[in-house]
Amino acid sequence: MLCPSGGESRRVYRLEEETEADWWEVEALYDLCFAPGRTALSSYRLREGVPTIAPLCLTLRDDDGTLAAVIRYWPALVGEEDVLLLGPIAVHPTHQGEGLGALLINESLANARRLGWERVMLVGDAPYYARFGFERLAGVDMPPPTNPDRVLGLALKPGAWAGVAGAVTKAT
Repeated sequence: MLCPSGGESRRVYRLEEETEADWWEVEALYDLCFAPGRTALSSYRLREGVPTIAPLCLTLRDDDGTLAAVIRYWPALVGEEDVLLLGPIAVHPTHQGEGLGALLINESLANARRLGWERVMLVGDAPYYARFGFERLAGVDMPPPTNPDRVLGLALKPGAWAGVAGAVTKAT
């Protein structure tokens, strides 16, 4: 049980690995939080037919069992190097501002380090993700029409992004 900081209330949440039984509910939360065309984004092309990194895909449920927030990770390649592709992450509108997104990011990144991953990338808002250590990745090319300023990375081990460049492609 976790009590995130940041919100006025001190709600208790249950953090768990996403299961097959969660799939439809997680997808419904993504539909609620993102535009209906979310699956047309280039990052979704990298996920099609590729299994998630299950130990990093987490759910947060409130004390009533209602899904409050989720995060998923997928394997990808930059050039020939393995990377984690973070996302999507979603927090139900009724739980936004409670620190749940930050809690999921911090917990999942700690798990990724323990599992031996070296680097993680995402497509997102630099001002939000900078507080977790993400920076713009120069020389890393997401499929179009991705804005290069939104391609961000974090080294989970010192120097893990040094010399890593090229096209982002599906993991095989």
